[in-house]
Amino acid sequence: MNNTDLVFQSYGRCCRRDDFFVDFYDFFMSSSDTIRNRFLKTDMDAQRHLLRNGIMQLILHARGMSDRKLRALGESHNRNNYDIKPEWYTLWLEALLKTVRQHDPDYTPELGKAWREVLNPGIDLIRGAY
Repeated sequence: MNNTDLVFQSYGRCCRRDDFFVDFYDFFMSSSDTIRNRFLKTDMDAQRHLLRNGIMQLILHARGMSDRKLRALGESHNRNNYDIKPEWYTLWLEALLKTVRQHDPDYTPELGKAWREVLNPGIDLIRGAY
């Protein structure tokens, strides 16, 4: 089984837990006051739904799907729109991996490395639109 398959399955296990996305945002927002402040007036239910889809888009891109949706995400998050700073993606990924570690009962350090390998190209594509 390749890394994209491993991550796809891991994400499926994580999505079975309702608090996966809540915990992600707890970790992500605790990584920086600036990030926490960005979410003060956010509908977090809607935001968690967007996150769920965004992670899936990153995984599907790694599995060979077109980068069209990730490019659109990059455009919406660039300096002219949501102004998501490129360095924040590192904090985002660290929060995600911490959440996966907590919620995937089959987590191993090797699986954590697979997550990084699978998501980084898509994250770099989004970040590059800044």
